[in-house]
Amino acid sequence: MTARIAIVTTLELAVPDDDETLLLPHLPEAALVAWDDPSVDWSAFDVAILRSTWNYHDRLEDFLAWARAASSATRLLNPVDTVAWNTDKRYLADLAAAGFPVVPTTFVAPGEAVPDDAVVAPGAHLVVKPSVGAGSNGARLFDGEPDEALAHVAALHAQGKVAMLQPYLAEVDEVGETALVYLGGCFSHAARKAAILSRDMSWDTGLYADEKVVPTSATEAERALADRLVAALPGMGHADLAYVRVDLLPTADGPVVLELELTEPSLFLALGEGAPARAAEAFRALL
Repeated sequence: MTARIAIVTTLELAVPDDDETLLLPHLPEAALVAWDDPSVDWSAFDVAILRSTWNYHDRLEDFLAWARAASSATRLLNPVDTVAWNTDKRYLADLAAAGFPVVPTTFVAPGEAVPDDAVVAPGAHLVVKPSVGAGSNGARLFDGEPDEALAHVAALHAQGKVAMLQPYLAEVDEVGETALVYLGGCFSHAARKAAILSRDMSWDTGLYADEKVVPTSATEAERALADRLVAALPGMGHADLAYVRVDLLPTADGPVVLELELTEPSLFLALGEGAPARAAEAFRALL
């Protein structure tokens, strides 16, 4: 069968991602192709679905330029305007403005000083990371070391990056982070991710930090928040989505949004019974 669906990866990923290995046998209409392969004729595909493009954050301008060009040749999903919004975590401010509970975040652009009311008090556990990043690249946890945290902000600024500062929500060490996966607009399954920043990180692929992820059942509160967020996305200008992953952290007052993954999230297909077939069905429906 001639491939009609491009499952988009990168040349830098030496072997297919686990999701792709599980998905492709269920989707003979698809082929695995790299966004950074200049020989690809994107007009040969009816739809191109972004998947393991995990080096985008190092070449964001190139990646978005490619995405716009690909969108003129085929149907790119998720759509390029959504991708442009979602690849910079300043979208969290938009979610907060829309009334969704998010991890408190201060964004500091190059040339700006860290505000006095930012969470950098001595003794505070603070996460500092770039607003454009993937796989925990550039993210660091500081335990009561405001000077070191501010030095990391300065280092990110020296690279031309916007820094984001967040309090470390310690409940994640006990409960973990919950990722809720939606395929074709419908909830599929959930996964529980152990804390990464509070332990030594490893980088087997070189593109993202290794994660300990297990299947889980989302709580009623987690489903309610994630369902509400997914339902609101079309009204926020983000419709026609092939997939959504909502990452939530626990707090004493209920779950809060850590990330809304609309560009290249792992879908943890191995952790949901029947998830590879559901993903194939959802992607096939895009034709």
